[in-house]
Parts: sequence; C-alpha cells; structure tokens
Amino acid sequence: MPAVTKGKVLVTGANGYIAVWVVKNLLDQGYSVRGTVRRESSIPYLKDTFKDYADRLEFVVVPDITKEGAFDDAVKGVDAIEHTASPFYLNAKDPQELIVPAVAGTRTVLQSAQQYGDNVRRVVITSSCATVLTGDVVPRTFSEKDWNEKSVKEVETKGTGALGQDMYRASKTLAERAAWQFAEDNKGKIKFDVVVLNPPFVWGPTLHEVARAEDLNTSMLDWYNTVVKGTRTEEQLVSISSSWVDVRDLGLAHALALQKPEAGGERIIVSFGPWNWQDWINSARKVEPSLPAGKSSYDPKDAVYMVCYITEKSDRILGLKCRGMDETAADIVKEFKEKGWIQ
Repeated sequence: MPAVTKGKVLVTGANGYIAVWVVKNLLDQGYSVRGTVRRESSIPYLKDTFKDYADRLEFVVVPDITKEGAFDDAVKGVDAIEHTASPFYLNAKDPQELIVPAVAGTRTVLQSAQQYGDNVRRVVITSSCATVLTGDVVPRTFSEKDWNEKSVKEVETKGTGALGQDMYRASKTLAERAAWQFAEDNKGKIKFDVVVLNPPFVWGPTLHEVARAEDLNTSMLDWYNTVVKGTRTEEQLVSISSSWVDVRDLGLAHALALQKPEAGGERIIVSFGPWNWQDWINSARKVEPSLPAGKSSYDPKDAVYMVCYITEKSDRILGLKCRGMDETAADIVKEFKEKGWIQ
C-alpha cells in the first residue's frame, strides 16, 4: 500500500500515555487527528494541550470499544488509523478483564475500517514486546519472528490463578494474533494494510492528564516508586531487567509507520536497548543526586540483561533514532521536579 503522508488519522484511546504522544507527533507533522476517548470529561484537557492545533483536532466518545460497531462512525472520512486503545495493568483478577477488551477492541476497529472506512489505507496497531518474549530463565535476544505462546498457555491452563503479567501478555498476544488473522482472512477484500509496532517497557515524560504521582500510568508509576521513592531491594535493582524505549520516540514511530510504504504488513519491534533499575537510578542521579543511591557497589560491566531485541526492522524501515537513558531520565526528573513530585 502507498504511504499515508497527509490527511486525517483516527487515534483510538487518544488520552492514553502513549497515545497522547502519537497525537502530538501527527499534529506536529501536519496531519489532522480524530481521537477517541471513553468519557466526555477527557476532552477538555486534550483540547487545551493541543490548542494550537484546534483547527486540525476533533474528538469522539466511544464508551465501549468491545461493542460491535463501536468505531463505525469514527472511521468515516479518515485516511489511516492508529489503534492504541488497550488496557495495561498487572493486577487483574481475571484474565478476561484484559483479553476481552484487547481482542474485541482490535477486531471492532478493523471491522469498522473494512465496512465504513472507505478512505482508510493503513491501520497501525500498538502491540507490545509482551507478544514476543517468552519469559526464559536465561538471557535471550528476540526478534519479530518470536511469539509469546507461553503466557497464552499459562492463562488457558490456570485461568484466574495465572500471574498478572501472564494475563497482560496473553491479552496482547491474542489481540495481535487477531489482527494478523483478520488481515489474512480478508486479503483482497480490504483496501488497507496493517502495521504492528511492538515496544518493550515505555518510559519518558508524561503529556496525558495526571493529577498526582500516584495516578501515573503503570510503567511510569513503577519508575517513580523505584527511582524516586526507592521501594525496591538492592537485589531487585540489578536482577529485574528488560528493554525499553522513550515514549516520545514511540510516538514518532507511529507517524513513521504511516509514512513508509515498506512498513505495510510488517511487525516491527521499537526498542532502544536493555535496562535494569540501577541503570535508571544512576542516570537519574546524574541530574538529581538527592535521589536514593540504590546499590552503590553496582558495576555496569557486570550487568546481565535478560531480554534484548533485534531492532533491524525499525532501523531499516522506520529509520528511527532513539533517545538514550541519560536524556530520558533527565527529562523525567525535570518534569517530576516541576510538578513537585521530587522535593
């Protein structure tokens, strides 16, 4: 499919942590944006945040993304879709709390695009590296060829007894599978192609509405509690590790995924590199030495990173250049200090 370099883009879940940066990148690059939110009360903050783009920004309320036809009106007249709406929390009591909205939300937006999105040429879906990694107990490097079948089996076997992280990972895996299955089942019938972006942990400054530090989204609340409040043990600071990307770079990746013709039909990991918590602490303390020191005996040369990703596709297709940890940590600390969350 040809690239979508201009026109109107539908962004689902437009008030989310990642989605707001997607909206910003699209507006900055000249697109018009139609954002969906679940509640009318979410709209005033977004309108104020992007008041300089008022003539190219509109919002519609979609209370339940799992309802058949939920996006039928929203997709009319748009040239592309950025589907970011999906729950992310790790304390679900029942896996269906996550699986139903993740899978049904993906299907409904694709079905609406097929039936009523006459102008839609590309749908970009925000998936996750949760669909890629397999929870190995040894360090491993993953690529887009890998799929997380382990979490799906855990949930199928244990149900409500499964770990929260497996419930979340299964929801993302099943939702992404549903997207690719839809594309395959409707090959030759749909006028658009599908791109899936798979980020790992996402951190960086917030642009969405957050009144208190305690109301931060899941990933940023974890960062705040660990780096600012010092809630983890020294052992956890070096044993917990994975990979990450700055939320601003992920927002840009969503715009690039529309603009690159060769992105069509691709699954693309968007990651900067590995981390452990002590790495983040060390970076943050470069600009705010008063923060908890963590494990003072830590030597980065001894770090063992359990999860790494090959980013050849992101480099080649999107041409994305990501921020490093020092820059991201400094910008987070700056924001937190301005909001009074770091004294």
